[in-house]
Amino acid sequence: MSDQYIDYVESTLKPIRIGCASAFWGDTSTAAKQLVDGGELDYLVFDYLAEVTMSIMAGQQMKKPEAGYARDFISVIAPLLPQIKAQGIKVISNAGGVNLPAAQQAMQAAADAAGIDVKIGIVEGDNLSSRQKEFADLKEMYTGADMPSWLLSFNAYLGAFPIAQALANEADIVITGRCVDSAVTLAPMIHEFGWRPNDYDKLSAGSLAGHLIECGAQCTGGNFTDWREVADGYDNMGFPIVVAEANGDFVVTKPTDTGGAVTPFTVGEQLVYEIGDPSNYLLPDVTANFSQVSLKQVGDNKVKVTGATGSAPTDTYKASATYPAGHRMQAILLLGGAEAKPKAEAVAEAVLSKVRRLFTEQGFADFDDVQIDALGAEALWGENAAANETREVVLKLFVRHSDQKALGFFGKEIAQAATGMAPGITGFFGRPSISPVIELFSCLVPKNAVPVTVTVGDESEPSTVHIAASFTGNPQPDSDAIASDGEHSVPLIKLAVCRSGDKGDSANIGVIARKPEYLPYIRAAVTPETVAERFKHLLSDAAEVHRFEMPGINGLNFLLSNALGGGGMASLRADPQGKCYGQILLDMPVSVPDGLLG
Repeated sequence: MSDQYIDYVESTLKPIRIGCASAFWGDTSTAAKQLVDGGELDYLVFDYLAEVTMSIMAGQQMKKPEAGYARDFISVIAPLLPQIKAQGIKVISNAGGVNLPAAQQAMQAAADAAGIDVKIGIVEGDNLSSRQKEFADLKEMYTGADMPSWLLSFNAYLGAFPIAQALANEADIVITGRCVDSAVTLAPMIHEFGWRPNDYDKLSAGSLAGHLIECGAQCTGGNFTDWREVADGYDNMGFPIVVAEANGDFVVTKPTDTGGAVTPFTVGEQLVYEIGDPSNYLLPDVTANFSQVSLKQVGDNKVKVTGATGSAPTDTYKASATYPAGHRMQAILLLGGAEAKPKAEAVAEAVLSKVRRLFTEQGFADFDDVQIDALGAEALWGENAAANETREVVLKLFVRHSDQKALGFFGKEIAQAATGMAPGITGFFGRPSISPVIELFSCLVPKNAVPVTVTVGDESEPSTVHIAASFTGNPQPDSDAIASDGEHSVPLIKLAVCRSGDKGDSANIGVIARKPEYLPYIRAAVTPETVAERFKHLLSDAAEVHRFEMPGINGLNFLLSNALGGGGMASLRADPQGKCYGQILLDMPVSVPDGLLG
């Protein structure tokens, strides 16, 4: 098939509009109606699943066989079914969790109750929990550790082609289990535009579209560095829409008369969110290269995205398992008055000292881990804190132990602080409760060992897995940092916007220069070494900091490994997901010459 013919066919295909109504399990229930009412959509997609979400759903199914999926999805979609049917909107969601048949049945019951005739499809095969013994020899992909003997959940991250297959089989609603977040957006493009498994540049662009909208309002002004510009719209934030073209280009926008903003900076912050090397972003369908992506304002709340390229994917799926790793307990006290921070720290150390003495007497081992945070005194900033003299803090004392009985002593002894320790303690919230610690185990599973099935209505068929040649890697562009001839320092926030997030126990911080001429000074000052120094109080001894170039958006991305105290539910940190790391970096001084800022 000639390139000229492909170009001709693409030029005759109309763009499609895809809106995302959910960024996580528990997100607002109003977004779907907003998008259905004002989005003029062809597709409505939802993202519900995270690693820990899978373990929660698995636990629910153990208690109730009919549970284990995101019931929110059913309750949100059900009242909108008449509009969705009338407008011809197709719906895709990973709400199936660990119980896809139950999710399909619940959705069908809701459609029947509304008198709406729809075909419901499901994509199965990601759930490997019943096959743990087959993969027992797999190693943790980051640490090399052995697979735990008992897993709560075990799921492979599937791609977009099985979803597209369900759409080709005339499904109106497609429900999946664990797939990469971007797959629910990429799949409609594959289906509508006839993209093939080796259309790597297009698959990369479609994956980028999914990455940009998968977190809902985070690309339309949510979590935006310049928050005052959008704060008056927080009560009605617009949820994102991509208008995708057959050649892979797309525009990010949002419904009219909604809050937030769609600009190169709001979209750019989401572009750098939770990625590692932007030139080697590994996905099931493609190895994406986002380093040369450009963002252009083409209208009011409209940003055109171009420049994504791709290459062959690997022959493995990433898989995430969760497993129980002991227990934890959290105590929270509010302390007021002069010297609030040292008082809080003294109280925490006294409680720990007393409980450790009881452990020795009762024959228990020491805590597995403890975390003391005087929140309100810039606990996350470490040596860079500027508010040590605050007169009001919240003491968060987190402890972890393998034995629930040991934590019982801690839960009893924390109460004495209210009357037997420092003055000014108020807001004591009673005895803390014990909760499980859930650890994450990530590994690589051969694609040919993960059969995938697509079911639409009562008809099931296997989905073909496309395995390409081995991936060799994309070259990382070289950029020479200039030695700053700066004459004074300004905080990084004057020069850049920033977004940070997590991947397991790693944090990423994306930095985008406000103007291209600022980037050389940012690059000279914000290096892996200076970032490591700034975050040394949060990095483990095994931590590494890597910097990646994103010249297409005048940006840099930093990946901080072993930076979150275990990450997710395993971490005792006040910020286990690295959400504040970007804010900490934005305070960093950068030397610039006089006159640079005008």
